[in-house]
Amino acid sequence: MTMRRAALLLTVAALSATVLAGCGGENWAKKCTTTGTVVECTPTQRPQVAEVTGELLDGGKYDIAQDRGKVVVVNFWGSWCAPCRAEADDLETTFQATQAKGVTFIGINSRDDRDAAKAFERGRVTYPSIYDFDGKVALKFDVTQTSTPATLILDREGRIAVALRAATTKAQLQPLVEKIAAEGTG
Repeated sequence: MTMRRAALLLTVAALSATVLAGCGGENWAKKCTTTGTVVECTPTQRPQVAEVTGELLDGGKYDIAQDRGKVVVVNFWGSWCAPCRAEADDLETTFQATQAKGVTFIGINSRDDRDAAKAFERGRVTYPSIYDFDGKVALKFDVTQTSTPATLILDREGRIAVALRAATTKAQLQPLVEKIAAEGTG
């Protein structure tokens, strides 16, 4: 094993331990309803996402503040992840089906080679992704348990409404996205 690879594995392990421990804070998900791998929070239980910014995979910058007022679906993925490949079409289909309802998507690509990540996205998804090799952007979401893939649905106020802690499908994701998008619009 090369020194660079060993250092990378230690960094990823340390970041994962920090995320799994919840950074020493309270685990917000324990206040919410968990069914299998889906965590749903009522509006009063939802944790606010802090400032999240990052460099997009194809260049440019992303700031989650630009999407305040929209429902934001955040998908954590890697080109090396077989379940990520399996869910990509469902994510894109849900993105296309919900855009008109004030929904946007952002990917968070981690532990990946930039060229491999770009090749993975090409022809699969049309929404942007943040390149987050070392997981620092993912930590800003303050998720207390993480896996790859995972998906968060943020409400229009930038709070975590739903966390999906495994690969998802259109049949599972789209109704959850539409439910959060319908809040406060009726």
